[in-house]
Amino acid sequence: MTEAQPLTIAIDGTRSVSALWLAPPAARAALVLAHGAGAGMTHKGMVGTAEGLATRGIATLRFQFPYMEQGGKRPDPPALAQQAVRAAVAEAGRRAGALPLFAGGRSFGARMTSQAQALSPLPDVRGLVFLAFPLHPAGKPSTERAAHLREVGVPMLFLQGTHDTLAELDLLRPVVAALGDPADLALFEDADHSFHVPARTGRRDAEVLAEILDAAAGWMTARS
Repeated sequence: MTEAQPLTIAIDGTRSVSALWLAPPAARAALVLAHGAGAGMTHKGMVGTAEGLATRGIATLRFQFPYMEQGGKRPDPPALAQQAVRAAVAEAGRRAGALPLFAGGRSFGARMTSQAQALSPLPDVRGLVFLAFPLHPAGKPSTERAAHLREVGVPMLFLQGTHDTLAELDLLRPVVAALGDPADLALFEDADHSFHVPARTGRRDAEVLAEILDAAAGWMTARS
């Protein structure tokens, strides 16, 4: 396995964040991979995702949001988080060269990436990949967080567990359907927001992650 290369990405004149660039030999595409609200780019889930994608020919650029870089627990305001996404996409574009470029991430990172794209297209990004898109807070079902998705303008892939309490399926399915051909929904049985599956299912989390990464890599490759 190729080792991830540590980077520093400037967000603006006063802020910078850490990042990791992992590019396998003969990569077919590159993905900017933003972390969720509660764990940064070195969390085992993010590492497993990046390394698993590398074995499937997808390079990744993971990065820290500013609050995570500073050891904070409260996520950045959307404007700052979106600025970090843009800086990471620009850095990935420089490193990816001619590789087809995608962006997205887990939960909070997915939502900040989609908001950034909806406000102003991310340069050279061909599509967005969402791992556990947080459609609503747990226990507060709504579709308000989906309103901006109509403005995204590039293909989207939603990778969701069927037991995700932050994306009830009776709400998520019509949201994705209303987006039309640019949006695809891949469901993973019994998986929760962290893609964990109960032991009683006879499946392991690693198996579910492998299915998710197969779907993500296949979707990006088909659009490369």
